[in-house]
Amino acid sequence: MTANDTEEQGPYWYAADKPALLGRLRRIEGQVRGVHRMVEEDTYCIDVLTQISAATKALQAVAVGLLEGHIAHCVMEAAENGTDPSAKVKEATDAIARLVRS
Repeated sequence: MTANDTEEQGPYWYAADKPALLGRLRRIEGQVRGVHRMVEEDTYCIDVLTQISAATKALQAVAVGLLEGHIAHCVMEAAENGTDPSAKVKEATDAIARLVRS
């Protein structure tokens, strides 16, 4: 799902945490560039796989944080506003399914 697939547009709940979130993503980007460099330099395969695993776990941590925030903010906000939160819950469960498959 992309931002265009949803009826809402930012700023989203994570706006206050945006600098920290972007910092984490920059570090992950650096990790991925490091993996690229390792492959270019013919680094031992297990060492490359170790770095891929670290980058994957870092991305998963970002995803879980965003998911927690979605539930704490978006789902709860819908419920507090008297709106049926089922669409927000469905978004969360779909996101969980994508994370589990990856």
